[in-house]
Amino acid sequence: MSALPAAPVSAEPASDAPWVVCLCAEWCGTCRDYRPLLEQVARAHPQFRFAWVDIEDHAEIADAFDVETFPTLLIAGADGTRFLGPLLPHAETLSRMLGALQAPQPSSLDVDLLLAVLEKRPTEFAV
Repeated sequence: MSALPAAPVSAEPASDAPWVVCLCAEWCGTCRDYRPLLEQVARAHPQFRFAWVDIEDHAEIADAFDVETFPTLLIAGADGTRFLGPLLPHAETLSRMLGALQAPQPSSLDVDLLLAVLEKRPTEFAV
């Protein structure tokens, strides 16, 4: 597997930057293995904000997504939802996706709620 180019960690995304949210579970080995890769992608894509949401620890904001396949990713922001679904746990796959996102679609209330919580408590969900 090739490494993604490292971006300066000091580059902070704008406060209105879209979120890349990994909906995961602590008991999931694939999710645990994916976390360092997500951190790598976050460094390479400073134009996004990244979050790690354990669906069991944060059931009040994650249950509505009915996650059955891990990892499940949500890419959304104030302009709408660009992706919600399972994604192979490969850094290169996510990086390519972030470089070619589809136009945003209107977000559901569940997505809006999750993003509102991330906005209020970003350090709790830091990647």
